[in-house]
Amino acid sequence: MKSTYLIIFAVIIAFSLGYITRSFMTNENDEPKSVDINTPADSTISIDKNLGAFSVSLSVKDLAIARDFYQKLGFNQFGGGMEMNYLIMKNGNALIGLFQNMFEGNILTFNPGWDENAENMDKFVDIRILQERFLKNGIKIEPVIVSGTIGPASFMISDPDSNLILFDQHR
Repeated sequence: MKSTYLIIFAVIIAFSLGYITRSFMTNENDEPKSVDINTPADSTISIDKNLGAFSVSLSVKDLAIARDFYQKLGFNQFGGGMEMNYLIMKNGNALIGLFQNMFEGNILTFNPGWDENAENMDKFVDIRILQERFLKNGIKIEPVIVSGTIGPASFMISDPDSNLILFDQHR
């Protein structure tokens, strides 16, 4: 349980640093437009297709070696930095996070409200709505987001094979 919280903390810090860096490079004044998928007016957006940007977060032994390998596959650095012990690598729509000494194992990550370029989406399913749907479907969530809150939040789930899946909303 303690290691799960450490993993959550490390990933949130890493992605938050990337978000803060990106915020300084853009001027975003729009309020997020979260969509409640349970209302008829919002039937154009589907929870099945709008979990947000998808990436794989890999725990690597040597960040420089991992970076060089993925560059040979055609990935370019999109975020992070060697001094922060993580890199976000991008090839087309594919995103891979390389994390050295931040957590054990690999994590699948979804970022509600973002597309694969870390750009805000006009409409998205708020993480609290995802949480509600998952809880109704019997999926265990850690930590549970307090209802009635807004803005950035995150939680993790495990699939039947104990693979971690992070849902991390930055806005």
